[in-house]
Amino acid sequence: MQQLFNLVGKTALITGSSRGLGFCYAKGLAEAGAKVLLNGTNQSTLDKAIRSLRDAGHQVSGYLFDVSNEKQIIDTFKKMDNDEEHVDILINNAGIQHRQPLVELELKDWQRVIDIHLTGTFLVSREAAKRMIQRNSGGKIINIGSLTSEQARATVAPYTAAKGGIKMLTKSMATEWGIHNIQVNAIGPGYILTDMNTALIDNPEFDAWVKNSNPAHRWGKPEELMGTAVYLSSAASNYVSGQIIYVDGGWLSML
Repeated sequence: MQQLFNLVGKTALITGSSRGLGFCYAKGLAEAGAKVLLNGTNQSTLDKAIRSLRDAGHQVSGYLFDVSNEKQIIDTFKKMDNDEEHVDILINNAGIQHRQPLVELELKDWQRVIDIHLTGTFLVSREAAKRMIQRNSGGKIINIGSLTSEQARATVAPYTAAKGGIKMLTKSMATEWGIHNIQVNAIGPGYILTDMNTALIDNPEFDAWVKNSNPAHRWGKPEELMGTAVYLSSAASNYVSGQIIYVDGGWLSML
């Protein structure tokens, strides 16, 4: 049974992995035996993350690029080709948040959120899938959705639109790439204790709402996403594709 979840010999690229949930996904896959390729847009932060995983005895490299910049993505994959880094697993984690009422929202702010979450997922996945298909190696692509892939909240419309798009993009990728033995799924985290949610965590009213609106009556912990990431990256999920797995303490089940 353990062999089903063993990632030894696999290489995983995780976008937005120099900190936060992306780093947790990388750590989980590394502990399952994968070599991990970290990504970020700040060299010092990326270097710190690389050192942390190397100090723990893991195989790790890093690549600096912005997931919303097509040229940087294409150039980075060419560099990975030259470095003989063949991506078997891709986790599209990079993301930002922008909170503002729709009637006050400027196009540039809307576009930036869409570009990073939705377009970035498409661009990075396209380059990874091209190579998986050319190598005839199969592969795993994991997109990161959200509770807002299903339900909306006020003031986060760009994020909600992007995460709704992630759900359907995941199904589209699974539909087209399944014939090449590429499984594409998504993880939908609930309310997790992360830097992105600091303003919400520190808001007593919102904190109480989160705790009262899911059956677990608490926020999720970043490490509680690791198991789902490993499962979707491993042979254990070889006949699972086009799905989004919510890790939300039961939030979507509760009225």
